[in-house]
Amino acid sequence: MIRALLLSLAILSTGAAVRANPPEIVAATAERSGMGWRIEVTLKHADTGWDHFADGWEVLDEAGNRIAYRKLHHPHVNEQPFTRSLPSVMIPDGTRRIFIRAHCSVNKGMSAPFELDLSY
Repeated sequence: MIRALLLSLAILSTGAAVRANPPEIVAATAERSGMGWRIEVTLKHADTGWDHFADGWEVLDEAGNRIAYRKLHHPHVNEQPFTRSLPSVMIPDGTRRIFIRAHCSVNKGMSAPFELDLSY
């Protein structure tokens, strides 16, 4: 009985750990590039393979509207943290701040928003 209880607790805690592990944005930059912006994001996530990995990140305006999305096509199990960029992002004139939010393939978990100041 105790063995079954311990096994049940182990299974439940493993599931909770997977759900509670969203990607973390370690760094992000935005720089003007031609008519648009080049956004570069460094993510950290406990990718385990195709069943659980950071699968993208989005650029949001201050109202939470999606401006752009960068799909990540494969896991980065042995490359942590990793950096990917998105060129030619068209950010509306007058926008002073944007937010980046990373996504996870499990339960569509999301990172905390990462704020970037564009007013420099």
